[in-house]
Amino acid sequence: MKLAVNATRWGLNFGPWGSGARPNIEVVQRAEALGYDSVWVAEAYGSDAIVPLSFLAAHTSRIKIGTAVLQIAARTPAMTAMTAATLDNLSGGRLLLGLGVSGPQVVEGWHNQAFDDPLGRTREYVSLVRTILARRSPVEHHGRHYDLPYQGEGSTGEGKAMKLTLRLQRPRIPIYLAAMGPRNVRQTLEIGDGWLPLFFPPNYPDALGVDLRTEPLKPGFEIAPFVPILVDDDVTRCHNGMRPVLAFWIGAMGSPKKNFYADMFARCGHEGVAERVRAAWSEGRPRDAANLIPDALIDEIALCGPKARIADQLEAWRKAPITMMILGGATPAALELMAELLL
Repeated sequence: MKLAVNATRWGLNFGPWGSGARPNIEVVQRAEALGYDSVWVAEAYGSDAIVPLSFLAAHTSRIKIGTAVLQIAARTPAMTAMTAATLDNLSGGRLLLGLGVSGPQVVEGWHNQAFDDPLGRTREYVSLVRTILARRSPVEHHGRHYDLPYQGEGSTGEGKAMKLTLRLQRPRIPIYLAAMGPRNVRQTLEIGDGWLPLFFPPNYPDALGVDLRTEPLKPGFEIAPFVPILVDDDVTRCHNGMRPVLAFWIGAMGSPKKNFYADMFARCGHEGVAERVRAAWSEGRPRDAANLIPDALIDEIALCGPKARIADQLEAWRKAPITMMILGGATPAALELMAELLL
């Protein structure tokens, strides 16, 4: 049975690296053989995304490699452009460059940067990365967040405008942005080549603060949500596997005043659940927070259960305004099942 889903491309997301190289290599090679379009690797405050993707690129030939996402605070725009150009050339033009601001816990607690003006910083960063990769002239930029050549406090005055020495093998590396919240999403639609929503409820296309049924999109713009998938005849076991994950994002990812993930689920009709989960998490009760997650909330954003149930769930995704579905936590069995249903 094959379903007519809007998405024309299919990928898989490993999240941060850490489950061992060899099994992941075999999974990616099988995904490539099945016709999957891309594989994505994340970073937080453990392994980075570039080294694992380089390893994957060396063991594959066609499947695209995506960063989901590189943390803007961790690298200057020039370093990101250099890294992107290098990996894109070495992989034969397969890089999808995903960028994101992360959050104040990581940015200030790990990267020694202020989490200020994330919208303005992202806009300036993306513009600089594109300018550097275009190689039209030595780069001069004097903005609020980035100053090239640097002229600020402690400057020697000897900085020189430079141009990337490495030539790209293709005209443009696509830039995808991770975004939550109405203003961030609208900016992504404006300046990005694609959008990487962490969670995307297909039955509520306006839950992320922007109604994608009416919002104008640039030609070729990609909407590529991460979709957790758990294949098991025991649906309860699948739901139980997702509860701690969602409790973490609803309870821990954000400040006491603002959490875009909790806001999204509130727009889907789960406002009371989101409030109770956040309260339990803030009181140091993560297990209780997980137990508060109802099955219906999980089924809004994940594929859970045996083949027939997942096939039914995909009907909602068929109507969703997306162009790529990136499977999270996909096992070899899940890859095979989705290939049977969709590819």
